[in-house]
Amino acid sequence: MKRYLLPKEGNFYKANFHCHTTLSDGTLSPEEVKELYRSLGYSIVAYTDHDIFIRHPELCDDTFLALNGFEVETNAPATKTGAGYEISKTCHFCCIALDPDTEIQPCWHRSRYLFGNAPKSRELIKFDETQPDYERVYSSEGISDNMTKIRNAGFFVTYNHPSWSLEDYGEYMGYHGMHAMEMFNGACLAEGYDDYNSRVYDDILRGGEKIYCVGGDDNHNPVRKKGTQMYDSGWAFTVIKAEKLEYRTVTDAILAGNFYASEAPEIYELWYEDGKVHVKCSDAYRINYNTGRRYAWSAICEDGEELTEATFDVKPNDIYFRLTITDKKGKHACTNAYFVNDII
Repeated sequence: MKRYLLPKEGNFYKANFHCHTTLSDGTLSPEEVKELYRSLGYSIVAYTDHDIFIRHPELCDDTFLALNGFEVETNAPATKTGAGYEISKTCHFCCIALDPDTEIQPCWHRSRYLFGNAPKSRELIKFDETQPDYERVYSSEGISDNMTKIRNAGFFVTYNHPSWSLEDYGEYMGYHGMHAMEMFNGACLAEGYDDYNSRVYDDILRGGEKIYCVGGDDNHNPVRKKGTQMYDSGWAFTVIKAEKLEYRTVTDAILAGNFYASEAPEIYELWYEDGKVHVKCSDAYRINYNTGRRYAWSAICEDGEELTEATFDVKPNDIYFRLTITDKKGKHACTNAYFVNDII
C-alpha cells in the first residue's frame, strides 16, 4: 500500500523557524521581518526572540502566519582562567507555541537571563506567579529538564546550532525533550560556522531519540551585512505541507512531521510503497539514502543529465532512513528520519 511520508494533499508553505527582532537583539522590527520574508517567498515565520514569549497575532493575514515563540540559552561557566563567553559552551533551543492562544511563558525567572532589548519587555511577559523562579543549569539534566518542562507546556522544542555553541557528542547526547534539531542554521552558515548538522542528527537518532530536523535562519539582520551575500535571511528554511495557512493546522502538521528542511532544493513528493521509498524533487546532482546502520546508497546524475527522482530499497534492519537531496551548487534538502518499524 502506498504511504505518503509527505501528505498527498495540502499546500507547501516556506517557513523560518528561528528569528530575532528588535524585541531582543535583532535589527528589524517584527513588521519589517514580515515584509522581508514575504519578499523572499515565505509564508510563515516563527518569532523566537531571546527569552521573551511575545505573541504576534497582529502580523497574521491570509498570506502570512506568525508563529509565537522564544529562544532559551544556558551558558556553561568558563573553563579556563580568564576565559570569556567566546570559548564557553552554551545550549540554545527554540520553543514554538502549538496553540495561538498560549500566553504563559514557562520556566520564567523574574530577574535573570534577559539581554539586548529584551528587558524592555519584561512587564509584558505573562507567567505563572505561583511558581518559583526557574534557574537554568548547564548540564544534561538541567537542559533536559528545561526542554521537557517547556515541551509539556505546549511548545515545539528545537535544539539549535551545536557547532556555533561549541557543543559536541558529550553534551548533545545527554539532552532529552526536544522535538527536533536544526539541520541548518542560516546565520551560522553565513558567518562560516559548520552548522550543517547531518552527523549530529544521525548521532541523536542512533542514540534512540525519534526527532525531526528543521532549517531556520536565526536572523539578526545586521546592518553592516545588508545587501551582501552574508546577510542572514533566506539561508535555511523549513517547508511544511498543510491543508491551509491557519495556526493550529500548521502546528498540527509540524507535530506530525509533515515537513522537510532545506537550503535551496525542493521536495515535491515522498512516499513508501512495497518495500521502497520514492522521492521526486527539483533538479539535483545527488540523492542520498542514509540509515541507522552501516548502510547507505546514492543516486547520482550523469554528465549533462538532470536527476529529479529516485527510488531506494528499504530493509527491515535499516532502523531508520532519511534522504538528502544535493543540487549542483552543493545546497541540500533533508527529509526527516523515518523509522522502519513505524511504516512497514
